[in-house]
Amino acid sequence: MEGKMKVQYKMLCENDVQIEVALQEILKNEKVIKVIKSEFAKGLRNIAVLSSSDCKVEISTEKEIFAFEADKKDFADLIELAEEDAKAHKRIKKGCAGIEIVDFSTEVAS
Repeated sequence: MEGKMKVQYKMLCENDVQIEVALQEILKNEKVIKVIKSEFAKGLRNIAVLSSSDCKVEISTEKEIFAFEADKKDFADLIELAEEDAKAHKRIKKGCAGIEIVDFSTEVAS
């Protein structure tokens, strides 16, 4: 099948952070509770802050998403093509040499 793909990727760096913390764990921290109370319950007394679910909060490095187009026939080489695009646009720097494919979508040739 002929056509193009739009490929999105992000650069991976050594100092990137990706942590999941349970909301209940966050609410055990007195400093966090104090800030929540002062922001949302200012001037009120005897306030409890509770969580009823097992919600997780993700703390991660914010990344810019880059995109390029490739032929559908080059699907097997997406990572290499993303690396070449990063090199061509001088996105590879000290400590940031990894690539992660975020998404790709196809376009049908008419």
